[in-house]
Amino acid sequence: MARRLNWSDVTPKDSWMNRRAVLAGAGAILATPALARIEPAKSPLSTDAAPNTRAEITTYNNFYEFGLDKGDPARNARLLTTDPWEVKISGLVDRPGSYGLADILKDAALEERIYRFRCVEAWSMVIPWIGFELSHLLNKVGVQPSAKYVAFETLVRPEEMPGQQSAILDWPYREGLRLDEAMHPLTILATGLYGDPMPNQNGAPIRLVVPWKYGFKSIKSIVSIRLTDTQPETSWNIQNAREYGFFSNVNPQVDHPRWSQASERRVGAGIFAGREDTAMFNGYGDQVAGLYAGQDLTRNF
Repeated sequence: MARRLNWSDVTPKDSWMNRRAVLAGAGAILATPALARIEPAKSPLSTDAAPNTRAEITTYNNFYEFGLDKGDPARNARLLTTDPWEVKISGLVDRPGSYGLADILKDAALEERIYRFRCVEAWSMVIPWIGFELSHLLNKVGVQPSAKYVAFETLVRPEEMPGQQSAILDWPYREGLRLDEAMHPLTILATGLYGDPMPNQNGAPIRLVVPWKYGFKSIKSIVSIRLTDTQPETSWNIQNAREYGFFSNVNPQVDHPRWSQASERRVGAGIFAGREDTAMFNGYGDQVAGLYAGQDLTRNF
């Protein structure tokens, strides 16, 4: 039986290398050596805005599994073990199972792209993710006709994720998307940024990125993907449904009950920089507004 590849079998390369092109094993020889230095293509959906620095992206994070302060993940995430890593795919799919991360990446090699996306909460960044469309993986496992939603769960390992020793949320962290949202080409699974493997504090080794939604929808350190015909529970909606709806689309016209969402602060812009107006769907309205035709987005927030 063929050995299942572990995350360590994916050999990281220098900046902007195709990390999926090199899958090392004992005595392995690359079938196409030139692939080792192919730069991932930039997605045509990427923004042209200048990205935030690596330091800004990796030291200012919301990842409550490692603490409530935005600097806690960078301080505490070094404890997280990400090799080996498996993602369990279950529910209304034709080929359920536990998939090793390196096997997923090997299969997705030709799909790797650089996605320079704006990400927003009450603050915003531009992050050069490396990843592939979630739809690629879902198509591989075979979405059954009755599936309507995709549910995700984060790893639970309180000995390595000290924030899980608190009761701030009902662990594991859970999120979900409608199936049409999950299949949209803007919805990606990211495995790196700035050409390197994903840092632990940013959701290593694999995370969701949904750039037209608030950042908490982009669940990190995914271990479970489940296709279902019912709307899944999501962590912040469980914690406070009045403040956090299922959709969580960026919408400057719908205020959070405790603050306005009409403007945002760009991380790294400097203390004298003003706040920027928040764009509907975080500026991706041309691509995604059609998903919500006929919905009242002040009620379906």
